[in-house]
Amino acid sequence: MNDAVPPPPGGPVPWDKPFALKLLADMVRIRQMEERCAELYGGQKIRGFLHLYIGEEAIAAGALNALRPDDNLVATYREHGHALVRGLSMRSIMAEMYGKREGCARGRGGSMHLFDRATRLYGGNAIVGGGLPIAVGLALADRMLGRRALTACFFGDGAVAEGAFHESMNLAALWRLPVLFCCENNLYAMGTAIERHESQPDLCVKASSYGMPAVRVDGMDVVATYESTQAAAELVRDGGGPMFVEYRTYRFRAHSMFDAELYRGKDEIERWKTRGPIHTFTARLKAQGLLLEEEFLSIEAAAQAEVEDAVAFAEAGTWEPVADLELDLTTPPSRPEAATGADR
Repeated sequence: MNDAVPPPPGGPVPWDKPFALKLLADMVRIRQMEERCAELYGGQKIRGFLHLYIGEEAIAAGALNALRPDDNLVATYREHGHALVRGLSMRSIMAEMYGKREGCARGRGGSMHLFDRATRLYGGNAIVGGGLPIAVGLALADRMLGRRALTACFFGDGAVAEGAFHESMNLAALWRLPVLFCCENNLYAMGTAIERHESQPDLCVKASSYGMPAVRVDGMDVVATYESTQAAAELVRDGGGPMFVEYRTYRFRAHSMFDAELYRGKDEIERWKTRGPIHTFTARLKAQGLLLEEEFLSIEAAAQAEVEDAVAFAEAGTWEPVADLELDLTTPPSRPEAATGADR
């Protein structure tokens, strides 16, 4: 379905070397972690569902670096990269995917439910579109508390067909809430091409119908992603109301590790790999003299060492005891107050 592949991202990188290499390192760290997770899943170390972010790294690296630490973040089930760039340690992420107590959600959430209040990451969400109402609620709370912050809500193109999307967009627009709606459009809602599941495949048109600004960005270009997100965040944070950003991207792996991937051909994937965010950004940096090959190899080696350390940490982690199985599921029953004579 997606035969028209745009040319690879190009052009000058407008940053100094330290910042440019930081974003490159973030993308490499995500890629190395995700590739290792695929291996661990095959070895049954990680169980349940696993949705990899391979190919989409420029969005997490670009968009999250454009946000502020006091901004809220709501993500989907494909959120490992968001959590890592947001500041969660790779150790806590890996331990969570192993189901160990040392994980960011004590091993109870797993791959799809990474959460960390300290970094204001209010969860990955296993329900398609499930994070959208949460984001609106967080933004409303900030409005009521007088906090000058925004809530960035990430979701896929499949969520645009959900009722929660339209309800959330409508309320955010009506109340002019500080929500940055971030649609990671990888052109497939699970296994269905966008032309087959959207009567109006131009997602910015849908967003504009709610009276909010909407912009389309090359989500495989970390420079475009950062600059567009930064501009949108400033508008939202300064009281301009909500805004919709569509990041056009492409995942190189299947929807999840359970996906037989019968809906697209290998030739299509290979064509899109020519737009891979890591190697195209690396080429641009080298062309400007901002990156040497030995520096890139050093970034890769550091990421690999971090991954192996995280795996060792998860392997050495502890399982939650069976006695805690019902912990936090219900509140302890309270003792009924003594009945008065009038009640008898």
